Amino acid sequence: MNSEHRRGERLHTLTETSPASDMGKLLRTFWQPVAVAEKLTAGTARPLRVLGENLTLYRGAGGRPHLIGDRCAHRTTVLHTGWVEGDELRCMYHGWKYDGTGACTERPAERDTAPPKVCIAGYPVHEYAGLIFAYLGPAPAPAFELPRKDVCERADGLLFARVQIWPCNWFQSVENAMDAVHVSFVHQKGRVGTFGAAVKQAIPELEYVETESGIRQTATRGPGNVRVSDWTFPNSNHIRVPGPAPDDPWIDVCSWKVPIDDGSQLRFTVWTIPPTSPANDARLRAYLNALGEYDPAQHHDTLLYDEIYPTDPVLELTSAQDYVAQVGQGTIVDREREVLGRSDAGIALMRRIFFREMAAIRDGRPTKAWRRLDEAAHLPIQVA
Repeated sequence: MNSEHRRGERLHTLTETSPASDMGKLLRTFWQPVAVAEKLTAGTARPLRVLGENLTLYRGAGGRPHLIGDRCAHRTTVLHTGWVEGDELRCMYHGWKYDGTGACTERPAERDTAPPKVCIAGYPVHEYAGLIFAYLGPAPAPAFELPRKDVCERADGLLFARVQIWPCNWFQSVENAMDAVHVSFVHQKGRVGTFGAAVKQAIPELEYVETESGIRQTATRGPGNVRVSDWTFPNSNHIRVPGPAPDDPWIDVCSWKVPIDDGSQLRFTVWTIPPTSPANDARLRAYLNALGEYDPAQHHDTLLYDEIYPTDPVLELTSAQDYVAQVGQGTIVDREREVLGRSDAGIALMRRIFFREMAAIRDGRPTKAWRRLDEAAHLPIQVA
C-alpha cells in the first residue's frame, strides 16, 4: 500500500460515522443533541436517525423523554407508531411494551407472569438549553458537564433552539468552525448582512490553542476587531454575532453538528440573548420565532444555482451563505484533492486532534479527559 493510498484512507476516517467506525465510536462517548425539546410533546413518539442508527424518541405522559430502538423485538415493526402509556411505549402491532431502557415489560398475548427477558437498545437522555441530548456510548454515561455554556443558563435571557438538516457530511461543517478566513469571503456573498459588516473583509491573523474543552480560535483583523470562538470537542462551537438592529445586544450562538449518517447531518443551534427592555425583548422574540425555522436546504437550487440569497441580514443570510460554501464541497469532501495553506492551521490542528483521539479508541487506550472550562471563554464584541 503506497503512502498516498494510506493518506486517503486516513482522511476518510474523519467522515465515517457508523457505530463500527473509529469516529462513530468516538462520537458516541459524548452527549449529543438529538432533537429540539419543544418539538416533542408529552405522550408522543417519533422516529430518529442519528450516528447511523435508527431509533425511537418519545416523551412520557409525565414529560420525561426517552430514547430506545426503532423496532419491536417481536415482529420488527417500527415503534413510533405505537402508544405512549405513562413512561413506556406500546407497539401497535401486538402490544409489546417497552420502558425507557429498552426493556420489554409486557407481552399481552404471551400471558407473561414475570417481565420477559427481551430488550432492545435504550440510551440515557438529558434536556438542556431547549435541546434533548442523548448518550449512545458504553456505560456509564459521563456527567452532563462538557456541553454546558454559561450563556445558555441565563436566568433572565432569551433562548431559542432550532435544528436544520443539511445534505453533507458533518465533518466539513465542523472544519468550517476552524476556518476564520472564510468569514471574510463567504459572508460577503449575495449581500452583506450584519455579521459580514461587523467582521469585515480584512484577512485576519490567526491563533489556535488546544484547551481542556476543545480549541480556542482567535482571528485578529484590527485593534477593535478581534473575534474569538470557543469550540468544544468534538462538534460544538460558540460564537457571538450582532443582532438584526444596530443597537441590539449581540447574540450568543451555540451550535452542534451531529451526523445522521455519512451523507447528512443535524445542525442544532441555540441562540441566547441578554435581556434589555420588555419592548425590545418582545421584538427580538418575534424575530427569532418568525425566522428561526429557516433551513437553507429547503432552498437548495435557489441558493446554489440562482444565487438568490435571503433578505434577512442575520439568521437566514448567514445560514444560507454557509450552506452554499459547505454543501458546495460535495456530499463528502474529497480531501485528497485539497491544497492547504498557512491559513488552514486551525483545520490541521483539528484533524491532528481527531486522529489522536481515534487512535486511542482503536488501540483501547483512554482518550483525553475533555472537561468544561473553569471560566467561560471571553468572546469580545467588535467595536471597529
